[in-house]
Amino acid sequence: MYIKRHLETTIEKLNSCFKVLLVMGPRQVGKTTLLRKLADSARTYVTMDDISVRSLAMTEPALFLQRYKPPLLIDEIQMAPKLLPYIKMYVDEQGQNGDFWLTGSQAFEFMHGVSESLTGRIGIVNLLGLSYGELIDRPAGSFVPKSEFLLQRNQDSPLLPMSDLFDQIWQGNMPALNSAPEQDWNCYYSSYVQTFLQRDVRELAQVNDELQFYRFLCVAANYTGSMLNYAALAKEVEITPPTAKQWLKVLAAAGLVYFLEPFAHPNLKYAVKAPKLYFTDTGLAAYLLRWSSAATLEAGAMAANFF
Repeated sequence: MYIKRHLETTIEKLNSCFKVLLVMGPRQVGKTTLLRKLADSARTYVTMDDISVRSLAMTEPALFLQRYKPPLLIDEIQMAPKLLPYIKMYVDEQGQNGDFWLTGSQAFEFMHGVSESLTGRIGIVNLLGLSYGELIDRPAGSFVPKSEFLLQRNQDSPLLPMSDLFDQIWQGNMPALNSAPEQDWNCYYSSYVQTFLQRDVRELAQVNDELQFYRFLCVAANYTGSMLNYAALAKEVEITPPTAKQWLKVLAAAGLVYFLEPFAHPNLKYAVKAPKLYFTDTGLAAYLLRWSSAATLEAGAMAANFF
């Protein structure tokens, strides 16, 4: 079952303004599903997960664009960075708005390549998991920090009991879990973490000890909603603080976490400088911390942090 995404309108607007459109985000948040839903029958779909397609894109990028002509949807473009300069040449010479739709991760090197090759030619959209508004099919709209707007929104939205709220927090916002109730929560996140460790970690951080990185991932989940202490985190995992900082950057690059930086006025002499850490998917954080059900999470010590 497809759940309508609020970013559909944004994507359609960007598609009419840019020759290249890039949808970025963590694994399994529905990037490809969203673009394939919006694509018309004339748009060709190729994925870099196909080793023969990826080999052609990396070894003969010019031939790749001759074989697969726009309008084109290229999935997992970060796996074939050598294609970006040739896409630039194509759109500069004969491109039309909306010729290329790309999906990709937030890897450091890949984003550097995008900024160098396609500046001014590409519209970038960041997609995360499902919002509650998308789950209840509430129309998208701007958030206005005014009391009138908030009161009206409160009247228009259903009142959610706390137990139902923690059911959603525990389940997480991955489309596969929310669109298919029969999906097993433990099996899904176990496979998700295993895929992340085997593919993304090796590519982004060149980590040899997957078990140590897994321990780091679990300890990082324990900091969700809390101020970061790199030294304490590193001590728990038995790594150095610089390594902990680098590995957190890897998690941020993969879209699994984000940092909420503190607001500090220039004239303040004493201010909090450490950011707060948040997992972009609360279900993943709950899995890593072994919260076995929504009820135990709601009654547990980290309920406020997850909320």
